[in-house]
Amino acid sequence: MKLYHASNQRVESPRIMNRFATLDFGTGFYTTTNEAQAIDFAVKTYLRRGRVGEPTVNLYEVDADAIRQHLEVLEFPAPDAEWLRFIVRNRREGRDPSCTADVIIGPVANDDVFETVALFESGLVSEEEAIARFKVKDLFDQVLFCNEHALAYLAFVDAQPIEVPA
Repeated sequence: MKLYHASNQRVESPRIMNRFATLDFGTGFYTTTNEAQAIDFAVKTYLRRGRVGEPTVNLYEVDADAIRQHLEVLEFPAPDAEWLRFIVRNRREGRDPSCTADVIIGPVANDDVFETVALFESGLVSEEEAIARFKVKDLFDQVLFCNEHALAYLAFVDAQPIEVPA
């Protein structure tokens, strides 16, 4: 399986960094199977970091069967109530230490759904209403490698610089 990682630099040796513990799935190394999503996020990352480095999409190969056979995988196949509660908890507090997953797979709460998540967090929409809103969105995926053991399954293939639109 091909996985992409957006960055402002080439990342041949992925690492777990605690830079942003309050992301959708908590701390780890985020990837996606969607190249277009990675390209968009590489540009956003580059711009958010003050145009430092170069927007880059890193490509990796991973044996999905091996991951499922040898690692603990937590998977959210759809943006359902369990997924919503998981990302809200992670965004507020970081990943719960009782979560023992090596890899977490599921929809990304991207800019298209961020407003709905924020409305749910503030109590302005119910869980049911939030989930109904997600069902009309075409959400991309994210695959999070939570620890060094999981990262050992990623094989770097290439890195492509991305041109920043004018």
